[in-house]
Amino acid sequence: MPNIDYDIVIIGGSIAGYHAALSATQLHAKVALIVSADFSDHYNSSYQYILSEISQITQQSYNLANLEIFDKNIHLNPEFLNLKKGLFYANAVAKNLNQINSLSNLAAQGVDIIVGNGQFQSSPQLSFTVNERQLYSRTYLLANGSRPLIPNISGLDTIKYLTLANIWQSLETTTLPENWVIIGGVPQSIEIAQFLARFGCQVTLIVKNSQILPNLDLEIAQLLTAQLEVDGVRVLTQTQVTQIRHIDNKKWVQAGNQAIETDEIFIGIGQQPNLEYLNLPAVGVKLHQHRLVVNEKLQTTNQRIYACGDILGGYDIQNIGNYEANIAIENALFFPRLKVNYESVPWGIYSQPKVAQVGLTEKQARNRYSQKQILVFKQYFKTATAPQIQGEITGICKLVVLENGKILGCSILGIAAGELINLISLAISQNIKIQHLAKLSPIYPSYSEIIMETAREWNRHRINKNRALQELLLGFFNYRRDWNL
Repeated sequence: MPNIDYDIVIIGGSIAGYHAALSATQLHAKVALIVSADFSDHYNSSYQYILSEISQITQQSYNLANLEIFDKNIHLNPEFLNLKKGLFYANAVAKNLNQINSLSNLAAQGVDIIVGNGQFQSSPQLSFTVNERQLYSRTYLLANGSRPLIPNISGLDTIKYLTLANIWQSLETTTLPENWVIIGGVPQSIEIAQFLARFGCQVTLIVKNSQILPNLDLEIAQLLTAQLEVDGVRVLTQTQVTQIRHIDNKKWVQAGNQAIETDEIFIGIGQQPNLEYLNLPAVGVKLHQHRLVVNEKLQTTNQRIYACGDILGGYDIQNIGNYEANIAIENALFFPRLKVNYESVPWGIYSQPKVAQVGLTEKQARNRYSQKQILVFKQYFKTATAPQIQGEITGICKLVVLENGKILGCSILGIAAGELINLISLAISQNIKIQHLAKLSPIYPSYSEIIMETAREWNRHRINKNRALQELLLGFFNYRRDWNL
């Protein structure tokens, strides 16, 4: 029997793969990370976060100009007022982040970096062959990411279009097209639609579902849609794109019963996992509808092969991929006992204002529990001091809880939503009830006031409920007294 080369071999240069390799080597495992020669399994995700902030500052400068309240004491960074300079800034930040999270950094910490494309072998025993070398490992982790999923639309293959794999590079090298059609309802589609609209483009966002994101709380989705429309995005829901044509140097999109003329098309309907060349059937790894079959421990149907990240499908959310990487590494290196529980893992949209969510939405909670068990508490950002000071009063915090105070979920739209949701995520994971959140005394002023004030709605609910009970009992005793019972 061949000697074991590694404790774990990680296949894929995705962000989740990088995170998994770093975690494994910190646990003193012998690790190999295999990345493809062209790094096609990873595209730069930093741009959308950086440019989201740039577009917000640009929008603020436009608003100031329109209100004619520019003052010599107001200093706006001029690099934020131009798209090309904004892209240059974003590229510089992305390069810094890539240098911090570089392969050389992993190699310095003891990870064997192998560049090449390979596949699994089952004979004489489980191994992974790359560059004509067979790697034997106790366990393997699939983290080779995904690529943009291309829909089957008549005529799409006859035109040029953009995806997440090339949009930022395209914006750096060409003049910004005036008219855009964005097809697809994933977080990145919404972020890009708003970004382009805030830089003066005419944008039509087309989604086939009844709301822009089916996994988002309905009320939050409606508010986000309204914000997109305020920014100039034309949102078409429950609309199917049936064909695309190129006529007289213009692109035409047939969306429902509408024909839309546009300069550029962006496709963002989801991701397709990079699985084709791994020879998975030979080692007993099964797929269902082009997706890996994994259990709660992130094991594939071959128990020595694990998977994590966007290769599993769903939204391409970085922190979720990292969460899965932590679970998979612990199970692969030690006894496989940890199970994924996504109900305490938050996710967000880098819109303006930001959107963040964790746990169950109101609709999901009412479907799972009886109507009488569910309580929903809300607080609007305009009631808090910190958003008033910043001039960012658009927003809402929505907590969904059980009658006993157990927190089931939270949805937030507003400034600092991505930071606030982490507090609720911790509360859910540690089974901290809403009555304990209501006792918080956050620094004043701070955005955490929103969480505290929303949680205090629980106290008002309990007081009102107790008062109603007292009135009922008082009425009962008065009835007995009046009738001498």
